[in-house]
Amino acid sequence: MDGAAYAVRLRDLEQRIDELKEQIRRSHTRLSLLSDTILGGGVAGSRAEISFVNEMSGAFRLTRAVFILDNAVQYNKSDDTGSLSDQHTLPIYSGAIPPGDHTLQVLIELRGNGYGVFSYLRGYKFEVRSSHSFTVVEGKVATIQATAYEKGGVTTPLEERPAIRYLEKYDNVSASPSSGSAAPQPSSGAGVSGGISIGGN
Repeated sequence: MDGAAYAVRLRDLEQRIDELKEQIRRSHTRLSLLSDTILGGGVAGSRAEISFVNEMSGAFRLTRAVFILDNAVQYNKSDDTGSLSDQHTLPIYSGAIPPGDHTLQVLIELRGNGYGVFSYLRGYKFEVRSSHSFTVVEGKVATIQATAYEKGGVTTPLEERPAIRYLEKYDNVSASPSSGSAAPQPSSGAGVSGGISIGGN
């Protein structure tokens, strides 16, 4: 087998492993939630509370945010004035949701807002796409937080830092949002992709 064929097969294997990991994670979550529901006697209804948190530094300005839940657009706003970027938290969805598997798709667009030695970033546009799957069972509230953050460290180039991560928390429907005992479950944001373009607009 030549090097090119080996590389293709290796990438295919890595993709399959990632898919299996995601299936296992979702199965564990489903079993845990079902167990909690059975032990708790079950409560009618299920809900989702979805929000977006912007933790990007001043080197980036959020110009567009799109959130799609199960192929339905829940939030779509573009802004070049800076008001969108000034909001630390955006409520995306709050309401009833059918029990089962769900998918949240996220698209954010950023514009470089560099200064000093990083002034070149002003000509950059960044696009980050991500999708996240989660499972809701009867009688539970799924709290999903999508956070835009800068990955890497001080040596990571600024143009490689934009990323999205997720936190999940599950409570009983009857519990108040602030009294939930379930610990947040971090997720690394499977399916994250990004792009960079340079231009004045």
